[in-house]
Amino acid sequence: MKVAVLGAGAIGAYVGAALDRAGAEVHLVARGAHLRAMRESGVRVLSPRGDFSATPHATDDPAEIGPVDHVFLGLKANQYASAGPLLEPLLGPKTSLIAAQNGIPWWYFHGVPGPFEGRRIETVDPGGAVSAVMPPERAIGCVVYAATEIAEPGVIRHLEGTRLSIGEPDGTISARCTEFADAMVEGGLKCPVEPELRKDIWVKLMGNIAFNPISALARATMAAICRHDNTRALVVEMMRETLDVATALGVETDVSIERRLAGAERTGEHKTSTLQDLEKGKPLELDAILAAVVELAELADVAVPTLRVVNALADLLNANVTTATPALAAAQGGAR
Repeated sequence: MKVAVLGAGAIGAYVGAALDRAGAEVHLVARGAHLRAMRESGVRVLSPRGDFSATPHATDDPAEIGPVDHVFLGLKANQYASAGPLLEPLLGPKTSLIAAQNGIPWWYFHGVPGPFEGRRIETVDPGGAVSAVMPPERAIGCVVYAATEIAEPGVIRHLEGTRLSIGEPDGTISARCTEFADAMVEGGLKCPVEPELRKDIWVKLMGNIAFNPISALARATMAAICRHDNTRALVVEMMRETLDVATALGVETDVSIERRLAGAERTGEHKTSTLQDLEKGKPLELDAILAAVVELAELADVAVPTLRVVNALADLLNANVTTATPALAAAQGGAR
């Protein structure tokens, strides 16, 4: 099995190292100091389950790799539309795209029967820009429950969880899913093939949709948000509205709001990825997490007043970050 990991950051390099350990032919696509370290010394994983190292091929040029069986996408969802030049050399006739993203994926209505079958979600696939480079028929959904971080270039710290659930948009248990899942398990990870992956998407989204934007707006950790009475109540309301949208689209989850809150509170003084991006001056990955749910609420005729307010605030914050980033980069370049 030949796999390319496009965007071999914290989760991508972790998955790539596990697949390499399983005997797959793995190619990591990355850049900067992280790439240089992986080229020189491979990937070192520090984990409470046991440290290990792997030496997959690492490059910044997908043309060196050629067509593969699977592309594991470790990119942010807001980078998908511009990923065409990187993806093109990796695609063969049957190459799958396994997108490890938070929030609502661009393929959400692909292969699902009902009134919205095949409908494009403009927020995550504006004008079909993502579908043009990542055709939905290539997509395998992926919901990541593992938590990792880059401790230093080439070194991945595994914090908790080893589960990455995958599934076909149409709910079938396909040979391509089974092949990939078997290799993941052989490499030491959990990778169930879920016929109803959309349930997993909404369960994880319950937390992301509330904690990610609030953490950025309030500059607060997950535990701090839970401890504060007013933000805790805001989280509950956002989760309730999110579940209303899921239900209207035919998805019933089996995880309660209180259970989801309790799990978040146990995470402790953790900064969400959105808050970390904000602190680094990076664009915020909130379209798929928040704005897409507001769009789906309109489609399903569900009232989501709280989500709308938070989305408006988060959208303005992201606009300010996006505007400020080029100026900051220019200033830093001038200082050097």
